[in-house]
Amino acid sequence: MNAPTDSARPHDQIRPVEIECGYLESNPASVLYKSGKTIVLCTASVETSVPPWMEGRGKGWVTAEYNMLPGSTSPRKRRDRSGKVDGRTTEIQRLIGRSLRAIVDLRALGERSITVDCDVLQADGGTRTASITGGYIALALAVSKLAADTELDPPVDPSAVLRDSVAAISVGVIGEDIVLDLDYRLDSAADVDMNVIMTGSGRFIELQGTGEEATFDDAQLAELLRLGKIGIADLTQLQNAQLASH
Repeated sequence: MNAPTDSARPHDQIRPVEIECGYLESNPASVLYKSGKTIVLCTASVETSVPPWMEGRGKGWVTAEYNMLPGSTSPRKRRDRSGKVDGRTTEIQRLIGRSLRAIVDLRALGERSITVDCDVLQADGGTRTASITGGYIALALAVSKLAADTELDPPVDPSAVLRDSVAAISVGVIGEDIVLDLDYRLDSAADVDMNVIMTGSGRFIELQGTGEEATFDDAQLAELLRLGKIGIADLTQLQNAQLASH
């Protein structure tokens, strides 16, 4: 069934975005990221060690963890217990980690690990794309904090560690329409949905596109990518403005 798209928002416009850096006093590299009604808390934590399999290589590591809080959706989502993580959660946190590592020079980071935690407080579609976009801001704040530490030898150069920025957005085909930034209502009605992950300089990191009992042609794919690029450009501008002001 094809539901009508949201007439209040043009098809090439992202949802309203709000970003609050330093949201937690306990962690300066924390970001409350809101995309429409989707809300994700992203934090980045630094450790002065790397996983055992990376020791002695002179390189760092960046990884991510993703979680939806029980009250983030209705019906209630059960908590992951005893280290058990469901398949969807595993797939999403691997995607977040890959996306962030794509723009990091791990050798310039040194033998340190940065873990980006993305906790969904409220879900209304696009939680993985919001986690990547907000997670990058948290990562950049953590790297800036490292660079400000004058006792580090050698010092950390943030421009060397972060070679680019990264953001993510969803696009979809709904009936005859191709729409940017799907909330849950639009996503559940989409014939085709795609997640686009790109750098701020316009290079692709990953594309996840699927037809839901439907197919799509070259022209639709080109339009999906065109709208995705528009959304990434808007998000990159918001990221840069927030980091510059913070």
